[in-house]
Amino acid sequence: MAYTGKIEYAAHRKVRHHNKTYYRFAHWPIWIWVFFLAPGPLTFSLFSRGFHWLNWAWLAAVLIGTGIAGYYGQLPGVEPAPYILRFDEDKPNPLYRRVCYTFAWNAALNFALLNMAGLAYAAATGIWHLKQIYLYAYSPVCALILLLGMLGKLPRVAPSTKGEGRERRYFYGTVWAVSAAQTVELVLWKTLPETRTDNLMKLLIFVGVLAVFGIAASRGMLPRTRLILPGELMSD
Repeated sequence: MAYTGKIEYAAHRKVRHHNKTYYRFAHWPIWIWVFFLAPGPLTFSLFSRGFHWLNWAWLAAVLIGTGIAGYYGQLPGVEPAPYILRFDEDKPNPLYRRVCYTFAWNAALNFALLNMAGLAYAAATGIWHLKQIYLYAYSPVCALILLLGMLGKLPRVAPSTKGEGRERRYFYGTVWAVSAAQTVELVLWKTLPETRTDNLMKLLIFVGVLAVFGIAASRGMLPRTRLILPGELMSD
């Protein structure tokens, strides 16, 4: 099916040959968050009971690790200069980009899938087993996503950057949809009772938010989700 949403032309985009310091620092918290979320059960305990010393220890490790990587320009967006200058250029995709975006896909997909499973189970039975779901299912799902990343089967983690004009919209569309749905669901989880009816309503709202943002992203209506036609210099 032909794409009918909004598009951008690479020739109309301003070329950025260097990343300003504030731009580099603005991207650092993104990767702090991505890697901080990596140990799923630990993250679940954070949202259910608050910060524990293990959360603080892991946060310190992530700050140090991403800080060192960012200093040497080994985080997407934190480089001294944009790596990608042409959306259609068959250029090697650096290892740091492939690793970072693989873990970003895990942060986006794993939590959304497990939360949806927990909501569906609670809606069907009236019983919450979200902790158990995270304990037993998070690692296998994470391993599968990391494997797909290693094989280059996820958007933005392929060996080449040739499909960047198309793949970045898949990535940002997913981030928009999942972030909105997770935020809404967290509020509902904290405020609504845990009856089967309320659990079903939470599930329907969660899926509804995913659908609304997914459709908007597919039509290029959200930031960084427009299809970019290749051929001219651009800034990542």
